[in-house]
Formats: sequence, C-alpha cells, structure tokens
Amino acid sequence: MNATTTLSPSELSLKEGLRRLWADHVIWTRDYVVAAIADSPDAEAVAGRLLRNQDDIGNAIVPFYGENAGKALTDLLKQHIMIAVELIEAAKTGDQDKFADADKQWDQNAADIASFLSKANPNWPEKDVVDLLNQHLVLTKNEAVARLEQRWEDDIEAFDQIFTEILTVSDVLTAGIVKQFPEKF
Repeated sequence: MNATTTLSPSELSLKEGLRRLWADHVIWTRDYVVAAIADSPDAEAVAGRLLRNQDDIGNAIVPFYGENAGKALTDLLKQHIMIAVELIEAAKTGDQDKFADADKQWDQNAADIASFLSKANPNWPEKDVVDLLNQHLVLTKNEAVARLEQRWEDDIEAFDQIFTEILTVSDVLTAGIVKQFPEKF
C-alpha cells in the first residue's frame, strides 16, 4: 500500500483500525510513563487502560489468525507492558542491576513478539519486525529517560518519534495481512 494505491473499504477499515489501536498503545504508554514518574495517583488506572489496549490489539488479529493467536499476542504484549513498568521503577530508583535485567527481558520479549508475528505471516520477516520493535523500545526508553531527567523538549521529541514509528509498525502489519489474505479485501 503506497500513497497512490486506492484502498478498498475493508483495507481502509483495517488500516485505520490498527492505526488507532497502535496509536492508543503509545499514547497510553506515554500517559503511564508520565504518571509513574510523577508518582501520580492515576498511574494504576492508566496502567489498567494500557493493559486493556493489549487485549484490543490481540482481538484485532482474531478474524485472521484465530482465538489462540489473539490470546498469544495479547499475552506477549502484556508482558511487554509489565516489563516496561519494571524498567520505569528501576530507572526511578536508580537500581542499575534491576534496570539491566528488565531491559534484557524487554529485548527478549520484542524478539518473542517478532518471532510470533513472522510465524503467523510470511510477509512479516522476523528480522524486519525485530528491527521495528527494537526501535520502539529504544525510543520509549529515550522518552522515559528524558522525562526522568526533566529534559522536556527531548521528551516531547521522543514521543513525536515514537508516534511516527508506531504508525509505520501498524502499516507494515496491515500490508502483511492484506497480502496474506487478499480474498478478505
């Protein structure tokens, strides 16, 4: 799908739906980062909404890959969020060992997500998905560090980059689904 391609109504619906879900992912992640770093009383509620978004993303693939795949993706994405919570807490307390351990777990989780996706769809090469997810992790860490260090302009720039990057992720996923299931579009 490029800018000159006319999308069918079902392709457009999938593209816009996935973009909304992945945009929610980074928006609610940001809200959690902000709340957790500030020790805001809404941090737990925001974390709950962020976790619900992972259910929504998993449910979005069910029509193509089935209930088990949707649950598996949801589980991997919820692990992604819970590891991020650990990373933020370790960064706040300055516990470098805990941070390094959680960071290693986050990298492995990204590799697990990439492996899962590439097995589900041959149009999502594992190496490419790993690269996209690793970029997402780096940008999210940059955002959290900038916020912790009160470098507000860097924090804002990191989120702008995260938002652009997640739309790329979403569009890659959409294109792969459309290519794998042309009869549905």
